Amino acid sequence: MPNAPTNVFAALKAVMAGHSSRLVIQQDGPREYTLVTKSPSPFPQHKGQPMWFGAVKIGKLSVSYHLMPLYMNAQLTNTLSPALKKRMRGKSCFNFKTAPDATTLEELERLTGAAVDHWADRDWL
Repeated sequence: MPNAPTNVFAALKAVMAGHSSRLVIQQDGPREYTLVTKSPSPFPQHKGQPMWFGAVKIGKLSVSYHLMPLYMNAQLTNTLSPALKKRMRGKSCFNFKTAPDATTLEELERLTGAAVDHWADRDWL
C-alpha cells in the first residue's frame, strides 16, 4: 500500500493540471501540485500577489484536493453530489484515501472547470 497515496495524487493532479493553461503552476513536486492566478489579486489583503486557486497535496492520512473558488461561490458548492460532499473537509477541500472512481473524477473535472470559469468571468485569472 505504500504507492496508494502516489496513485491517488496522480489521479487528482491530472484533473487539476488540466486547467494549468489558464493559471500558473506554482508548485509541481512529488507531493504537491499548486496553481495560482496569472494576475495579481484584486483584494487588498493579498498585496498584489496572485491568488491561490487550488492544489493537490499528499498528507499523512490522505490526499487533499483544494479548490479555493468554492469559498466565493455558494452556487458552485450547491452542485456537489452527496458522494463528493462526504469527502469535503472545510469549505474548499476534499480528502481521498483511495483513488476516486471515474464518476468522482468527472465531477471534480466539471467543478474545477466551473471554478476557473467563475474566476475568469470576474477577470481574476
